[in-house]
Amino acid sequence: MMPRPRKNGLPKPLPEGFILTDMMKKKWRLGRMIGEGGCGLIYLAAEDTGRPVADDSDFVIKVEYQENGPLFTELKFYQRAAKPESMQKWKASRKLDVLGIPAFLGSGLAEYNGLSYRFMVMERLGSDLQKICERNGGRLKKETVFQLGHRLVDILEYIHENEYVHADIKAANLVLSHRGPEQVYLVDYGLSYRYCPKGVHKEYKEKPRKSPDGTIEYTSIDAHKGVDNSRRGDLQILGFCLLHWLSGSLPWDAVLKYPLKVHEEKTRLMENLPESVQQLSVKGASTDEVAAFLLHVNSLDYQDKPNYQYLKLLLGSTASGKLDLSAPQRAVEEQCTKEIRNREKKVGQACEAVKPKLVASDDDNKLKRNPISSRYIRGPPLTQPQPQQSVVSAVKTLRSRAEPLHEDRRDEGSDRPKAISACYLRGPPLNCRSQPKQISHNMQRKLEKKRFETRSRKKDNRTVISGTQDQRAASPQRKAMWTSPSLGRTTGVEHRWKWDDELFPLKAENELKHWDGLHESDRAPSWWAWLVMVGFLLLFSALMLACVKIFLK
Repeated sequence: MMPRPRKNGLPKPLPEGFILTDMMKKKWRLGRMIGEGGCGLIYLAAEDTGRPVADDSDFVIKVEYQENGPLFTELKFYQRAAKPESMQKWKASRKLDVLGIPAFLGSGLAEYNGLSYRFMVMERLGSDLQKICERNGGRLKKETVFQLGHRLVDILEYIHENEYVHADIKAANLVLSHRGPEQVYLVDYGLSYRYCPKGVHKEYKEKPRKSPDGTIEYTSIDAHKGVDNSRRGDLQILGFCLLHWLSGSLPWDAVLKYPLKVHEEKTRLMENLPESVQQLSVKGASTDEVAAFLLHVNSLDYQDKPNYQYLKLLLGSTASGKLDLSAPQRAVEEQCTKEIRNREKKVGQACEAVKPKLVASDDDNKLKRNPISSRYIRGPPLTQPQPQQSVVSAVKTLRSRAEPLHEDRRDEGSDRPKAISACYLRGPPLNCRSQPKQISHNMQRKLEKKRFETRSRKKDNRTVISGTQDQRAASPQRKAMWTSPSLGRTTGVEHRWKWDDELFPLKAENELKHWDGLHESDRAPSWWAWLVMVGFLLLFSALMLACVKIFLK
């Protein structure tokens, strides 16, 4: 037993060349499938069943499962409201050349592989308006929008006069003619609703739990509340479509996933007319006419009959002529800018993908991890960049630069490297007399103290050198160390203090003068000096206490 097909799902495709028989016993041959809708498939078809269907056929067949409701609702609409004789009479009364409702040619039931199908034969149409809007960046020219508005008002007036509303007006359900873009047709009546059966209008009744039918982007406020669709709702949907085609966006585009927020935004838009729509105007496309259109629709009650001629006047007088489906100038510029940015982005990504990655060698990694400090590089700065070399060769080069040339090698030809100047050699001072040695403060104090003691002993004709110093001076290994060629043979202490006198001449001389001019008893304060200081402090404290008392009184 075959499983029951899922309701409202796409049917399994029928084979090409399959023969269908409608309710009037007319046979139709299926061609290739050219599209699909929400619940059905669309095939090319031909009346001639003896040969394959050509690609330029003028007929199509829409196929759905028999259990599905949308195709049944659409068939009922065509059988009741879109009869050929009724449409011809309407066009003659309104002096219209074309009424944008597709011609209905037949319908019936079929069986294939145990599954039941319902089909409907219609005239073939061309591309839908949604593809054109996407190609134009979501917008249409202002004249084209108002032309579409005029023709859709005529279609809705005919539908409303025959007790039906469409309830799902959008660009995807507006299809151009197959032979040329001069005319636009309103298709897909699967959600059409008979609002006034036998001339009795449905009553206004809200159903909060009922989800809105149709496309959430354009659904009427009544549908959001669960109210049955009406003529007012159809015109409100049309106004939202006109606003979208004109400005390229709607205020609730960012919250389409949340029906409650969409309902709030639509209510806010309708309550603040006309300013809420006028502020959506774009450069070269004013929305004043759409604001007036929605303002009139908002003034209607649920059962009121709209003034269709007045609505067309609000959209201007441009109604006839060929539809200009090209993009507005601003939309073209925005589309070009967007394409250029996308192209530049792709080029940048491609360049990053093919860009070679440099792989460093082991020697390079070592040089990067352990760079040679500048203080270890001796010699004049290099004027030309040197080729990259390994760590071992770099160290050898630095050592060869640091070593002075031997005297006997300096005269061995002009190709030998020249001696490095002494100004570029770094290290300790070459002459301690010209460049004094830097010593710490504590060491300096010790040296000054020892120098003072040595000079005081010399004045008193005392021996300067101690027994340990005599032994050091007497040892043959120390003689050369403690002997100065310029001062003659002398002791280590005398030579050291001689060097210290030259290093700090002024400071040593001033301190010696001060200390030599004082007697040993005068170098420290006596007991009477302390007594004078204590007395002075007591006197000062008494004076301060007296001043405080006077101040307090």
